[in-house]
Amino acid sequence: MDATNVSVKQTNAKKRKNFEQEEENARSFGLKKLYVSDVVIMAILVILCLTCILPFMHLIAKSLSSNSEVLAKNVYLFPKGINVDAYRSIFADGQLTHSMLFTVLVTVIFTLLGMIVTTCGAYPLSRKRLKGRSFFSVLLMFPMYFGAGLIPAYLLMKDLHLLDTMWVLILPLVFSPYNMLIMKSFLQSSIPDSLEESAFLDGASNITILWKIVLPLSKPIIATLCLFYAVGRWNAYADAKYYITTKALQPIQYLLSNMVLSSADSSVSLSEAAEVVSTPEVYQAAAVMFATIPIMCIYPFVQKYFVKGVMIGAVKG
Repeated sequence: MDATNVSVKQTNAKKRKNFEQEEENARSFGLKKLYVSDVVIMAILVILCLTCILPFMHLIAKSLSSNSEVLAKNVYLFPKGINVDAYRSIFADGQLTHSMLFTVLVTVIFTLLGMIVTTCGAYPLSRKRLKGRSFFSVLLMFPMYFGAGLIPAYLLMKDLHLLDTMWVLILPLVFSPYNMLIMKSFLQSSIPDSLEESAFLDGASNITILWKIVLPLSKPIIATLCLFYAVGRWNAYADAKYYITTKALQPIQYLLSNMVLSSADSSVSLSEAAEVVSTPEVYQAAAVMFATIPIMCIYPFVQKYFVKGVMIGAVKG
């Protein structure tokens, strides 16, 4: 009996060793064998990455280079004649720093309200027990395909007394049908009905289930949509151009837009407190970096949830 057990163990050990060897051979074969399609895909990915990285490096180089090198068109990917006078002018300019802080405030409020509205819309529509959910889904998705236009939107903002207020930058775009669809798909594929049924049997209400079960299990999609909302609001400036006339309520991207449009005049509008010692081209590059870096700092904190949330949210619709 002992000899039989020993023989069985030896046979299992040999099978395990052979299986591991086959796996190792398969991995090494996959690394050694390279198809033409693999090369093409890698080349396309490298080109796409360069189209994102090279303009960013060019802006950084210009913002840190001396005026003479920039005017001579000698700056490409690396700074020449390190100079930070443009950044000093930005921090001395009260209008830019105020717009930056105001934009941060608007972005935070917009993201928070957007996630609340999206969650309250996506969660009920993802549950089969909601009667008429197909009708409500179509009704809520309708604005994604059809809009009234700019003039009716302006008249509506005027009638609601939202013109030239902070809330005109927040409330009109706080609900995103596209983001709600992504979250709805995520909840349908990741939150089983049996989990909610067991919570109902324990006496939990809908709010309790949403707060203590659904939201803790939805961290990937929450992080993903928070990034979508924050980046979308941070980069938007058209609504400020239409609805805002007070300088104190102008977001940073609106000021950058004005700088770019006025670049042909070789002049940059600054407050009297800022002493300009840089050329407009250098100053514009520094201003773009000043407005871009804060939103980029958010990505490392949500990066581990971002890819998972996008993939799972896009699997089922």
